[in-house]
Amino acid sequence: MATDTPDMSDSKMKAQDVESGSATAATIVPPEEDEKKLLRKLDGHIIPLVMLLYTFSFLDRVNIGNARLYNMETDLGLVGNQFQVAISIFYVTYLFFEVPSNLILKPLTPSRYISFVAFGWGIIAMCTGFVHNYGALIAIRLILGVVEAGLFPGLNVYLTFFYTKKELALRVGYLFVSSAIAGALGGLLAYGIGHMDGIAGYSGWRWIFIIEGLPSIVLGVICFFLLPNDIDHAYFLTPEEKTLAAARHLRHYGVTESSQKFSKKDMMAAFKDWKVWIFCIGQFGSDTMLYGYSTFLPTIIRGLGSWSAAEIQLLTIPCYFLGAATYMSMAFLSDRKQMRGVFCVIFGAICVIGYGVLLSDTPAGVHYFGCFLVATGLYVVVGLPLAWLPSNSPRYGKRTTANGMQLTTGNSAGIISSFIYPSTDGPRYVMGNAVSLALIGMAACIYGFMWFWFARANKQRESGVLKPEHENMTEDELAELGDESPRFRYTI
Repeated sequence: MATDTPDMSDSKMKAQDVESGSATAATIVPPEEDEKKLLRKLDGHIIPLVMLLYTFSFLDRVNIGNARLYNMETDLGLVGNQFQVAISIFYVTYLFFEVPSNLILKPLTPSRYISFVAFGWGIIAMCTGFVHNYGALIAIRLILGVVEAGLFPGLNVYLTFFYTKKELALRVGYLFVSSAIAGALGGLLAYGIGHMDGIAGYSGWRWIFIIEGLPSIVLGVICFFLLPNDIDHAYFLTPEEKTLAAARHLRHYGVTESSQKFSKKDMMAAFKDWKVWIFCIGQFGSDTMLYGYSTFLPTIIRGLGSWSAAEIQLLTIPCYFLGAATYMSMAFLSDRKQMRGVFCVIFGAICVIGYGVLLSDTPAGVHYFGCFLVATGLYVVVGLPLAWLPSNSPRYGKRTTANGMQLTTGNSAGIISSFIYPSTDGPRYVMGNAVSLALIGMAACIYGFMWFWFARANKQRESGVLKPEHENMTEDELAELGDESPRFRYTI
C-alpha cells in the first residue's frame, strides 16, 4: 500500500451519499487503484467460500428432485402427494428460523455460526440416504429446514459487511450463480451416482444423498478457520486496507456509527415499512417460480418426451448455464447503472413468455425452448430484489430484519411450489406452469411499481422541500434517519 494513503479513520469520517451531494463533513475519496486492489482481495477470499457454501446448500436442498428419478418413491412406498409433502415440509421449519437466524448472526459471529450450519446440514443431508419410510423422511426434512434456515439470509447480510450498495447486486449474484451451478452439478452428479445403484446394497438415490452431503461437512470445518467475521477480522487485509474498507461504507448517506449497531427501534421500523412488505410479496411471486423450476425441472423435461433418467439430467444443464450467465451479466450492469427495477420488469416479462410457451399446445422441442426462456429471467427476477432492498436500508437493524422478512416470505413459496406439479398433471403440468406464470407476472408488476415510486421519491427529495418534522433537525440528526431522511437517495 502506498505510504501516502490518506488517513480515513472513523474519527475523521462522516456519512455522505455521493449521489445526493450532501455531507455532514468533508469526505476523503480513496485512490481508485487502491479501492480496486481492495475489491480484488475481498472477492478472492470471501466469494469462493460464499459460493461453495450456497452451492452445496442448494444442492442438498433440491437433490430430492433428482433422487425421485431413481425409484425413491417406490423404495420408500410413497403414495399420492406424499413426495410433495416431503418437499414442502422442509420450508415449515426453514421459514420459522430465518429471521431469528439473521438476528443472531453478529452475536455468534459469522465464522462460528455459518460453519456450524454447513457442518450440520451436511450430516443431516447424508442421513436422508438412510431413511426407510415416509415418517423418517419427513423428520429428516424438518431438521434440515432448521439447520439450513440461517445460511442464505445470513450470507446475504454478511456480504453487506464488506461491500457497498453499489457492489452488492453482483456479489449477491454469485449466490444465484451458485444455485444454478448446484442445479447443473446436481444433474451431472445424479447421472454419475445413479450408476452406483446396488453398491453395498443401496439404491442409486440413496448414494445421491450420501455422497452429496459429504462436501458440506468438510466445508463447514474450512469456513471456521477461513471465513472472516467482518472487516476488522479480515486476516488477509493490511491495517491500511481495513481503514479503507471501513471508509468506503461511510461514503454513503445514512451510514453512521449508530446505524451499524442493531437496535429494536430499527427492527420495528422494518415491520412498519410498507415498502418492505411490498418487496416480500414480490419475492413470494418470484420464489414460487424459482423453487418450482429448480425442484421440478427434471420432472417437467421428463413430461416433454421419451428420455431416460440420465438424458433428463443432462438436458437440465444448459438451462441452468444460461440462467447463471444471464444473471451475472445483468447484475454487473445493474451495479454499474445503479438500476434494479428495469431489469426485474424486462426479465420478468421474459419468464412470463417462457411459461406461456410451456402452456401452449406445441411440440416437445418448443416446450424445451420455453424452459430456456424461463431460465433466462429466473435468477434476475429472484436475485436483484435481494440486493435492491438492502441497498435502500442503510441502518443495520432495519436492513437485516427487512432482508429476513423478504427471504422468509419468499421461501414460503417452497411450500406451495411442491404441490403445483403433481405427477398426475403430466406430461404438460398445466397447473404448475399457469400458477408460476401468474405469480411471476405479479412480481414483475410490483417491481415496476417500486421502480416508479423510488424514482418519484428521489425527484421530490431533490427539490429540497422538507417535511415539517425535518425542518429544525441538524444534518447529523437527518443522517440518523437512514432511508427516511430527505437527504437519502433510493437505488431505483
